Formats: sequence, structure tokens, C-alpha cells
Amino acid sequence: MRIVFMGTPPFARTILERLIADGHEICGVFTQPDKPRNRGKVTPSPVKECAAEHNIPVYQPVKMRDGTALADLRALQPDMVVVAAYGRILPAEMLAVPPMGCINVHASILPKYRGAAPINWVLLNGEQETGVTIMHMAEECDTGDMILVKKLPISPEINAEDLFVALAEIGSDAISEAIGLIQNGTAIRTPQDHENATYAPMLSRELSPIDWNRTSRQILDQIRGLIPWPCATAMLGEQTVKLYRAEQGSATGEPAGKMKATKRGIEVACGNGQSILITELQPDGGKRMAANAYCNGKRIAAGTYLN
Repeated sequence: MRIVFMGTPPFARTILERLIADGHEICGVFTQPDKPRNRGKVTPSPVKECAAEHNIPVYQPVKMRDGTALADLRALQPDMVVVAAYGRILPAEMLAVPPMGCINVHASILPKYRGAAPINWVLLNGEQETGVTIMHMAEECDTGDMILVKKLPISPEINAEDLFVALAEIGSDAISEAIGLIQNGTAIRTPQDHENATYAPMLSRELSPIDWNRTSRQILDQIRGLIPWPCATAMLGEQTVKLYRAEQGSATGEPAGKMKATKRGIEVACGNGQSILITELQPDGGKRMAANAYCNGKRIAAGTYLN
């Protein structure tokens, strides 16, 4: 099948690689313009890098409604458009171009968690299950008829970074199956239950500061849900640190927010009478490191209170 692919981050690259491996003719790739990433260096998106490796033409429109992107898409004459984490809304004129439709790979069980950051929000909200939905695209974000859903249980330890990888693999299998169903004429369109829709808005640094009055489970979900960006943050003395890994601690009689160095990390009392143990962090302006190494560097002995 002749396909135009639209996507930007590593999640989308995994989907593109599967389409290539399945033998589809990828006649063009749309991805977001190059942006400053690592320490301000302007770098191409993972999808652009993949396209370059396979000599696929790349298009990086700044706007989707000025007619340029529409003209480029029409000139490519695709049978189908496949979209995965592109980060742009396609206008109706573009949705109407491919005769076999525009198909989206969305990383949630729709209609739950429509929007930009479903993988993060299922963790932030402590969900026990997520998945990938393949759907026909509509003008409104993530509202189209579903073709199939693949589900995945969420372990209490997995963070957003690892969940992105797991769902990308599931998504690549799902899009391969869905395209086969469409080609065979056996794909079923299932309308979404819009009354039960929930939303997963874009992340911001406002989500980062930890409120130690919350339960230990809620705080652990905040830490794992905000990796790799913007990361949960806390004050250790006068210094702000990003938190990357933590685990459930034990019952404590300390007030919420009380911190103590241990041999394995930093134990912090939470609002439900339980604690968490911070095991990996990154000081402001420093490198990501084990929490006990941080304490050793500051010459903080195990058993010492930090506040």
C-alpha cells in the first residue's frame, strides 16, 4: 500500500519502522520542524532520522492550514495516511485526500485519555490498564471511529519512559493488523462512547513540585508519570532536585515531608503515614545519580535528617 506517514517522537519512529518492514511504500513522511533539543542544539526528530535512513522524502510544514501541506499531500497521492504522535491537527481537507482514509495510532484505550499526553496521565492517575487504539481520524481530536484496541496491564513500577517503549511495540503490531483488516475489507468501525471521554492535556512544569501531604502511592505515580520531562521535583535543603526513581517505603510516625538519609537513598514521610524511598535523582545543574551517592557527596551520613 502507498502510505504517507505523519509522526515525530521515538514512539512514532517505531510505528514507521514497522510499516517499512511490512513492505508498504512510504511515499512521504510529515514530521514537525527541527527544534533545539540537547542543550540547545537543533536536531531532527526521530521520525525524520528514520526517513533519511530509508531515503523517504520528508515534509516539515510550519502550518497545516495555509494550503502548502495540503498541496504536498495531494501530490504524493497516498492510498492511506497513518498518523502517530505527530503533534498537529489535520484539517478536513487533508483528511479527505487518501481514498482509504487517515488512520491514527493513539496510546490509550479510547475514549479515555484523548489528547497529547495519554501515556503520562494514565500513570499520574494511577490507572492499572492502558493500551493502543487504532482509529479513523475525524476533525475533532481523537474522536474518530475505532478499528481495534490492544490492551496492556500497568505494573506499579513502570515509568512513562518505559511505557512509551512498550506501547510503541504494541502499536506497531496493532497498525499492522489494522491495515490488513482494511485491505481485506473486514475492518469494523466502532463509534466511541463520547459521554465517557476523558482528556490527557499537555504536560507542564506546574505538575512537577511534590506535595508531601499526598499519599505515598500518589507521589510515586507523580514521579513515574513525569519521566523524562518535566520530572517531579522536591527541595533537599536549599536545592531543587528532579526525582527519577523511588519506591514504597514503610510506615513512619514522621510528619509529611520529613526527610532522612539512609544507606539506600532518602526516605521521605508522606501524608498517609507511609514513606517513599528516593533512589535516583538529579540536582539542579548536576547529573542524574543514585540518591545515596548524592548523600555521600554532601557528606550526609545515614540516619541524618535533611530538614
